Parts: sequence; structure tokens; C-alpha cells
Amino acid sequence: MGAPGAGTTSLGKALAQHLGCPHFDTDDAYWFTDDELPYRRKRNPDHRRQLLSGRLATSEGWVLSGSLCGWGDVFAPQFDLVVWLWLPAAVRILRIVQRERLRYGDARLDPGGDLHVVFEKFKAWAAACDGVGGGLRSKENELAWLGNLTCPVLKFEEKMEIAQLMDRVVACL
Repeated sequence: MGAPGAGTTSLGKALAQHLGCPHFDTDDAYWFTDDELPYRRKRNPDHRRQLLSGRLATSEGWVLSGSLCGWGDVFAPQFDLVVWLWLPAAVRILRIVQRERLRYGDARLDPGGDLHVVFEKFKAWAAACDGVGGGLRSKENELAWLGNLTCPVLKFEEKMEIAQLMDRVVACL
């Protein structure tokens, strides 16, 4: 878990492949991701928990990426290890722009595009995660949430290649 654009999903996918287990992302439970205009409709917390619980139950081992602070606290006892990634906002926003432009194309994200407003709001929200307070996705609140976990927590606040991160995480498993 960690800041948007820090590499949590990329690391999660790589770890799952390395470990030979399924990868799940909390966004797939949080949002109605099949909508023509994605990331606009949130599922209610009970629905999120039901979906994620069903997915995690399909395998003894799994890798989960994304944040579930608050709505998904019920899953914390199932964690063997939590990895938290954080990078400066400028680095994260650049990654987000590159990722979203590859995913949706310039025409949809540029002014006049059907995703432009959502894209601009997402970038502003992602940059604000460095601020104090302001919801569970702030750095301060995520660190406090991590402090309540009973499993080991690895924290990385430096830019590393996914292979480097994976090597460090695998060494702790």
C-alpha cells in the first residue's frame, strides 16, 4: 500500500507472479471498474468487503495491493506482511500521467475529453496525499494505521526499481 503512483500495484503484480499466487487490487473492489467512464462510482463498504472477501477466499496465498484503511480493516488479521511505498508527489504525479495516458489515450484525458475532469481531480487528490490529515489516504494517517497492525511492516520512501523492491520484500517473507 502507499501513495498513488508509488508503485504499489506494479510491486504487487510482480510479487504475485514471483510467488505463483493471485494478485488482487483494492481498486477492483472499491470502484465499479467496468463502467464506460471508470472511477466515478464507488461501491458501498459492505459491498467492497463482500467482493474482496470472496476473491481472497479463492486461494490460500495471495498478494493484495492498494489501500483499504477504514473500510477493509477487517482483512488486516489475514496479512503476513505489509509493504508501504511512498515517493515525492512530483515523481508520483509524473508516473500517474504516464500510466493514465497509456491506459486511456491523450484524447480522453486532454481538455474536452470525457475523462479530463476526473483525471485532473485524481492528480490533485494524489498530490494532496502528502498533506496532514485530509482523510485516510494522507501519509500521516496511513503511518498511524500501519502502527496498529500486528504483522511486520516494511516501509520504503526511496525510488527503486520493482526488481529491487521485490528482492527486499521476498527476503523478509
